[in-house]
Amino acid sequence: MKVIDVSVKRPIGVMMLVLAILALGLFSLRSLAIDLFPKIDVPIAVVATSYQGAAPEEIEKLISRPLESSLSTIQGIDTLSSQSQANSSLVMLQFKTGTNMDNALIDVREKVDQVKGMLPDDANDPTVLRFDPNQMPIITLGLTGASPEKLQEFADKTIIPTLERERGVASVSVAGGKTREILVELNRASLSRYGITPSQVVQAINAENKSQAAGSVPKGVQDLQIRVKGEYGSVDDIKQTIIHLPRGGQIQVSDVAVVKDTFKKQTSLTLVDGSPALVLSVQKQSDANTVAVADNIDKGLAKMKDVLPQGIELKKVSDTSTFIRQSIDSVIGNMMSGGALAVVILLLFLRSVRSTFVIALSMPIAIISTFTLMYFTGQTLNIISMGGLALGIGMMVDNSIVILENIFTYRQQGMSMKEAAVKGASELASAVIASTMTTLVVFLPIVFIQGLTADIFRPLALTVCFSLIASLVVAITLIPMLASKIVSEKKIMQQEKKGWYMRFFGGFVTGYKKILKWALGHRKTTVFATIALLVGSFFLVPFIGMEFMPGGDQGQIQIKVQTPSGTSLDETKKTADEVAALLKPYEGIIETASQSIGGGGGFGGGGTNSATFTVQLVRASERDIKTKELMQKLTDATGNIAGADITVSAQESGFSAGAPIHIKLNGQDQKVLEEVANQVVWMISDVQGVYNAESSAAEGNAELNITVDRSLAASYGISYQQILSEISLAMNGQMATQYREDGNEYNVRVIMPEEERNSIAALNALTIQSQNGQLIPLSAVAKFNQLQGPVMIQRENQQRQINVTADIAGRDLGSISKDIEQSLKKMNFPDGYSYSMGGASEDMVEAFGDLGIALVFSIFLVYVVMAVQFESLLYPFIIMFAMPTTFIGVIGGLFLTGTPLSVTAIIGVIMLAGIVVNNAIILVDYINIQRRSGLDRHEAIMQGAPSRIRPIFMTTLTTVLGLLPLALGIGEGAEMQAPLAVVVIFGLSCSTIFTLLLVPVMYTYLDDFSNWMKRLFTRKNKVENVSEATVSN
Repeated sequence: MKVIDVSVKRPIGVMMLVLAILALGLFSLRSLAIDLFPKIDVPIAVVATSYQGAAPEEIEKLISRPLESSLSTIQGIDTLSSQSQANSSLVMLQFKTGTNMDNALIDVREKVDQVKGMLPDDANDPTVLRFDPNQMPIITLGLTGASPEKLQEFADKTIIPTLERERGVASVSVAGGKTREILVELNRASLSRYGITPSQVVQAINAENKSQAAGSVPKGVQDLQIRVKGEYGSVDDIKQTIIHLPRGGQIQVSDVAVVKDTFKKQTSLTLVDGSPALVLSVQKQSDANTVAVADNIDKGLAKMKDVLPQGIELKKVSDTSTFIRQSIDSVIGNMMSGGALAVVILLLFLRSVRSTFVIALSMPIAIISTFTLMYFTGQTLNIISMGGLALGIGMMVDNSIVILENIFTYRQQGMSMKEAAVKGASELASAVIASTMTTLVVFLPIVFIQGLTADIFRPLALTVCFSLIASLVVAITLIPMLASKIVSEKKIMQQEKKGWYMRFFGGFVTGYKKILKWALGHRKTTVFATIALLVGSFFLVPFIGMEFMPGGDQGQIQIKVQTPSGTSLDETKKTADEVAALLKPYEGIIETASQSIGGGGGFGGGGTNSATFTVQLVRASERDIKTKELMQKLTDATGNIAGADITVSAQESGFSAGAPIHIKLNGQDQKVLEEVANQVVWMISDVQGVYNAESSAAEGNAELNITVDRSLAASYGISYQQILSEISLAMNGQMATQYREDGNEYNVRVIMPEEERNSIAALNALTIQSQNGQLIPLSAVAKFNQLQGPVMIQRENQQRQINVTADIAGRDLGSISKDIEQSLKKMNFPDGYSYSMGGASEDMVEAFGDLGIALVFSIFLVYVVMAVQFESLLYPFIIMFAMPTTFIGVIGGLFLTGTPLSVTAIIGVIMLAGIVVNNAIILVDYINIQRRSGLDRHEAIMQGAPSRIRPIFMTTLTTVLGLLPLALGIGEGAEMQAPLAVVVIFGLSCSTIFTLLLVPVMYTYLDDFSNWMKRLFTRKNKVENVSEATVSN
């Protein structure tokens, strides 16, 4: 090849080009963003609507269903679901993969605008949002050491502004503090005496607290704008607000209410390491670098050290960047260990420091060059992309080994170093290009398929491809040049003549020749023995489990506590204290433990009967127990706490959007669905390996239904909306206005005193003003009925749904899912009710199907590349026989290591489709070279195959040992890549053995077939020629 000749003749130019590439690569490395995983685009839009005071059934009927009807007509929707709970509706639209979300959001907003007029007047306007997983908090801080109000004030004035100024920070949210509020507590007797309603008090306060423009007045050549300042200047101003009476006259607010400068009623508690705390969650901007933002936050925290009031402590509760750094460091460490092992193998085989150095240069040059390509293609440094580099570390030297070995061969035949470098590299350049291309093309289907699996592994595919392309360029340019300059000619001439290595390896080659000769003489036995081993290996498949994706140990445990509906905050705290006591024996391995008790309302927020613990453990290397093991112990311990449902789960760095076990139950009647869900929970709890089975249909809230007698109310001139408004104001209060002080805004809430709203009797006594000004008791126009109502109503594709979820332990996901489905098929579901599997189980089935298609397409592309390379349909077919034997090693490796089949493992199989043929390509190509030099088939095989055994073993061992640290799963986050490495190690090792024996045997069979076809074709031509001659005569 001309490029090889130029490289050898112009060494300075090659060196300068390499240095320029290295400089660009190092510059690119500094600019690459660092994150835990690749950025995953989730095509989900959310429509959130708040309607204070409404029960779940009202939310469903008045908000969720109208929105669903309108939104369901949008093109490209995969799943339309909703959650209706007290005070809020959440409608989620999951679009098909590849949907343009900018256009989709425009369509969603248009449909929401069309239905907005049909929603209740008191409901807030729906908010359309795009779901972004990158908006999860990256750092959580705990502020302790003072009263909640002081902590809140310090956070509002100092911490939040400081952190939000840091680059990359989007927002800081707070939980657990006390917020100032101006409370206007009404006196029922005074209201009755003056003949006014709570609503009139709200209207009066709202009307008085305003600044308004009032025209303009000329002054000289200018017009001065007139603005009347009417905002409250103090809390006393609120007391003096004038209320005009219906029958004439006026009073002040203080005549019918007590105005209190106080704090909002606390509906939740937060604790950090057992102390009351304020918890601050920091969100990063969507496109910001997690690690860089975390560094900026650390700078902001450092600034606050000197201004922290005495006694107040600010500490990190969680920091996702810590696990990211540890995971990246772990991958880098495994990559360096693998590279070092590969270098040891090179040194062992080459027995020359200079030769080893020449080949080893391929690794750093290829890696640094990859950073450049990653930067220009918009990739980030994460455990997936870095895992691609770690996977390719051993393969980066393969091309260089083959080229240098052939250069040595010609030098031993007496050529000069330059001649040997040019001829040796040129002769095998096409073979190494073909072998590299077979590895590259297997990733094409992964790059172009859609879905979660593609989003996860596309960066891995790209980094492997980038590194191999770089190593190929190095092999055909830098390696020949360096071989002609710095490798010792004398060493090459002498290294094959002496030493224990040659005695050992020579004996090995001699043994291989004997086995090869026997295999060629017993071809049928060799083929049938291979088929028997292949078929036998498939009998191990039932003993290999299945899972979607191996999760990494992040050292984080979450404990959820659910007490009976209606339980007070104080009672829930007592149960939470029992859970906290169970954590004390593990204080040595717990870094931080935070509690959130209560926290009602909002989207998915818990009430006063719920509590959540987030436990962050020290890093895995500093503890002798795995997160899942501790989780199991805590699960057993919490089972002894009576009066609460407690679930313990481990936070893993996986990708599935749902629980391991997720059963969707569909139907129309909520009560029937709840009964079916309870049966399913009971049924799956008996399946071995299932725990934390629960239904999304939580125990219903105790409700007091008020039924208005509309005709009777109408006779008084009272509307339903008026009654609803007065009840809501009296029981929940109503924000009348906002009081401004020192640049801050505080809610002014009008409400009845607690003693007048804590009983049904007080509600009965509530009065509503009639059309003629008369005050009518609520009991006169409404009836009261106490019952249990649903906590939340879920719907999917416009049908009610209840979800049953569970965690798994001790068994693989595939086996447990199979047992559950068999049990579900035995259940008698009522007519119109059905089930489907979701969560990780659904993700696994979908991913396995996509990757199965990708594997078939990859094998086809490998054949295409080889057919182009050999300009033959026959020789690629011979080489393809190296592939089936791979499954012997893959299945055996998964079985022996106890590794379940997962998406990661299947990616390894796809990689093998391109890797295992490389040795066969080199072998067949060299046999063909020998035949073209004049040797017959048998001699060409017996000379060509043994002469290629050293480069084949070197490339295999460097790849295998390069992956060994990754296969052992050493370090944080390494668990995700381990199955891939296991598959490649066992598959490649097994395939290499069979390649050296089976491929030569199949070569002879197909060569015989080719010769038979030629003879048949020749005989046919002769017959045709004789026939033509006879006819002509």
